[in-house]
This record gives sequence, structure tokens and C-alpha cells, in this order.
Amino acid sequence: MTQPESPKSKAQSPGTQVGTIRKVSGPLVVAEGMTGSKMYDVVRVGTERLIGEVIDLEDDRASVQVYEETAGLGPGDPVYPTFEPLSVELGPGLLASIYDGIQRPLDAIRRATGDFIGRGLDVPALDRQKAYSYVPAAKPGEAVGPGDIVGTVQETPLVQHRIMVPPGVAGRVAENKAGQFTVTDTVCTLEVQGPESRVHSLTMLQRWPVRRPRPYRAKLTPAEPLVTGQRVIDTFFPIAKGGTACVPGPFGSGKTVIQHQFAKWSDAQIIIFVGCGERGNEMTDVLMEFPHLTDPKTGQPLMQRTVLIANTSNMPVAAREA
Repeated sequence: MTQPESPKSKAQSPGTQVGTIRKVSGPLVVAEGMTGSKMYDVVRVGTERLIGEVIDLEDDRASVQVYEETAGLGPGDPVYPTFEPLSVELGPGLLASIYDGIQRPLDAIRRATGDFIGRGLDVPALDRQKAYSYVPAAKPGEAVGPGDIVGTVQETPLVQHRIMVPPGVAGRVAENKAGQFTVTDTVCTLEVQGPESRVHSLTMLQRWPVRRPRPYRAKLTPAEPLVTGQRVIDTFFPIAKGGTACVPGPFGSGKTVIQHQFAKWSDAQIIIFVGCGERGNEMTDVLMEFPHLTDPKTGQPLMQRTVLIANTSNMPVAAREA
């Protein structure tokens, strides 16, 4: 569940305001004419529209951390504010996908540009063309609020995706229709009560700023063990579902291999493997091996309940942190 995007004023819509580069120092770009930008807003830098993020503001001058190679940029080149924070797309289509550290789909990029990521690419994280079978779960006239389930989608044979009302939205279901829809199609409409009654449209695609903590209704005390499939860990270092674990160690001690084994054999329902700061060869092993693994519980491909994020050590530090 996510918060809906706030509408932009006409004075601050992408494309109507353009800043200018004054200085380039490695991945750091200083731009002027950035009035209206906020900390951690995403900007597009240069004629190739490289993706960057505002990390410092002073009057109308912004320091921008660029997440791509800045070769060729120079003073006088344009900078395009988006007036939006760095966000991720949430919805059906995440499972079985492989992303880089800022949620660019690597398989889609490879089809577009080959083995190397082209600069300035803007590829949607979720496929806009694929249709899913949406099954309503809330009836017309039913009152719903943040976190309530309005429908379901069988995202993969292993996982049912639940479409929820985003935070900050509540009302009564006006229409909730079954059928085949893409992630950008309206699947449910709500009558929102307030000073002025209005209709709020829900899609399966929602966006969430990466630096905003996710809301929750309650925190549950961990009470059930996570069976990792590794007997030495389950016996001597048990981990609880809902808990965390740390494996300290030097290079080559097996930290990444333990993560691989957890992802393959633990009794978790969803696996999100984030290779943050990993060496390229280690992520290559994951990317080549996981698509061919079988889930031991169901016999289905393991990737049908897995998301891989290849955020390797050659990415900018700020991109890995985000």
C-alpha cells in the first residue's frame, strides 16, 4: 500500500523549469536556477537526462548526486527538475524481476541496449503492457480505509498479490470490477467523503518514496522460527520470522554464500535478494543460478517468488545508500 502521488502545480511541472550546470566534479553536479526543488528530489541532468538526486540546497543552487557516468557534462548544460522524490514502483510484476539499485529493470534494459546499460535510460520498473486477472475483494458500498484489501491478482503460480487502499485514503467503494487490466488501469473507485466529496481511482501500480518509512498498524513480537535449511544455523544460531540476523566476516568467509543458501532453502514466502556493494562476479553467480533453481516445496521455479536487486560495488555510493 502506498501514498498517492501529489498533484503538481502548473508552475512546478516537469519540463516547465530548466536549471543550468555551473560545475561538474566527478559524480557531483552543481546547478543554478533550481527554485522549487527540495532535498532528495530527482532531477534529470544534461541533454541525455541522466538520473540524479538533490543532496544539498542553497538559494536556487542545488548540488546533485548523479547516479550515472558524468563524462561529457559541462557548465551550461541543462538540468530538468521533476519535483518528486526518488521513489519505487509497487504492484504486480515485481516478482521474477531483476533490478539495479534504483529499480531499473535489467532484463528490459538488456533487450533495449544490449549487455551494457545506456546512459539516461528511463525504463518503467513495472511492465505497462502486461495484463493481469483482477478479482474484486470489496463490494460496492463497502467502507474501506488504508491497508484494506480491495482485490487480488495471481501474480505468479506461487504468489497471490493483494491490492490495498493506500495510506491517507478512505471512503466507500463506488465500483470494483473484475477483468484483465494493466498496472496503470483503474480497477476500483472510491467515494471519498470530506468538505468536498470526490472520487478516488485506484490502480494496481502505486509509488512510494524510498526515504519515507512504511506505515504499519502494529508490530508483532517474533514468535516463530525461520527454518533456514542450514542445520548448523538452525541449531546453534536460530533466527525468528520477523527478526534480523547479521553475519560479520572478512572477504571470502562465506557471507554471500550463506545468503544464497537462505534464499534457496528457507521457508520464507517471498525472497528479496539485495546484492548491495557486492562484487560483480558474486552477483553474476546469483543471476545465472537462480532462474534455473526449483522451489523444493512446490516444484515451481524459485524465481516466481524472488526479486533480485543487483546493486554492485561499481555503482555510486549514493545510489547504493538509496
